[in-house]
Amino acid sequence: MKRRILTFTLPVLTGLLLIAIWYVVRLWILSDDQLFLLPSPGAVARAFSEKWPQLWSATLNTAIGASLGFASAVLVSAGLALVLSLSPLVRAGLYPWLMALQLTPIIVFAPILILWVGAGLKSVVIITFLISFFPLVVNATQGLVSTDRNLIDLFRMGRASGLQQMFLLRIPAALPYFFTGLRIAAALAPIGAISGDMFAGTSGGGQGGLGFLAIIYSSQLQIPALFATAIISCLLGFVFAGAVIWLSWAALHRWHDSYQTKDS
Repeated sequence: MKRRILTFTLPVLTGLLLIAIWYVVRLWILSDDQLFLLPSPGAVARAFSEKWPQLWSATLNTAIGASLGFASAVLVSAGLALVLSLSPLVRAGLYPWLMALQLTPIIVFAPILILWVGAGLKSVVIITFLISFFPLVVNATQGLVSTDRNLIDLFRMGRASGLQQMFLLRIPAALPYFFTGLRIAAALAPIGAISGDMFAGTSGGGQGGLGFLAIIYSSQLQIPALFATAIISCLLGFVFAGAVIWLSWAALHRWHDSYQTKDS
């Protein structure tokens, strides 16, 4: 019980400390002509209140783009990981191209995507997919090819078919690896959607997301509103990461060693 209380109170205390440091920096470090660079927490709170309709609409648009791109990355990476796990030759043939896809800067892809599918949600979804895809497929593949050889031999002794071996042994054994990749991808998905919105987004038809809103506030020097946008973006990332952490716990806590304690 004491540990649980500390788990909830320590982040709150740390947050209060950061706010105190925020005020100290404003009062004692920044000069009067620099104060606009770091608005007070109160000014940011007022910006939340004044800009809330815009912030809420932009958050929904970014969440939609991030969710669609993330879900697409999960589905494609799971299928591709199954293919890659079948043969070292398949992995040798495809891995360099997956690396090339991952290492190509998004800022290079953005103009191409705008030409192909146009600016807006489609481009944002594709950019989110590209950013989230690689850690998912790498971790899932690694999990599928890292199954305990003794267990594989046991299944073979029992004359299990290839499908039985895959679905009853390899996939369950790969779940911890897959969820590790899922956590990384969940943190990257909102970043991908916001970056995609900056590079290939549009405000037409009310489709502008947080990235587009950040560009507008920055160009207009609305610094408190820009801070509010940054905080909303951070909270959106927490929602994605928290959902995946809960899903990982629900899938693994009953049997995987990483969730077992000495008391269990």
